[in-house]
Amino acid sequence: MSERDEFGAFLVGFIVGGLTGAVVALLFAPQSGEETRAVIKERSIELRDRAAEEAEAAWKRAEETALEARTKAEELLKQAQAQSEEITLKAREKGQELVETAKETVKKAASRVKKSEEIEAPAEVA
Repeated sequence: MSERDEFGAFLVGFIVGGLTGAVVALLFAPQSGEETRAVIKERSIELRDRAAEEAEAAWKRAEETALEARTKAEELLKQAQAQSEEITLKAREKGQELVETAKETVKKAASRVKKSEEIEAPAEVA
């Protein structure tokens, strides 16, 4: 953002300076009106060319910045996807561990119930 602000300030200063120079040249010109118009025409061509060069340079910088931003965004997306896959894998592993623990707990509980039924069953027969 600061580059954009600096460029904007430069461009405004450039234009104001050019206009100020043109006005001063008109006011203090020792030439005739025709000669002054020729000088103004030359200066305006120079200013137009400089402005076109600066605009082209700014466009190139903007394209480079956009490309860098796109590349960075793609890298961040890849990192986020990798982290997401890693988290999903860990969650599945943890879920599987919990399922196995629950199965073991159920088996132990069923075994205890079965043993307690076997112990109680002979007492009922007698």
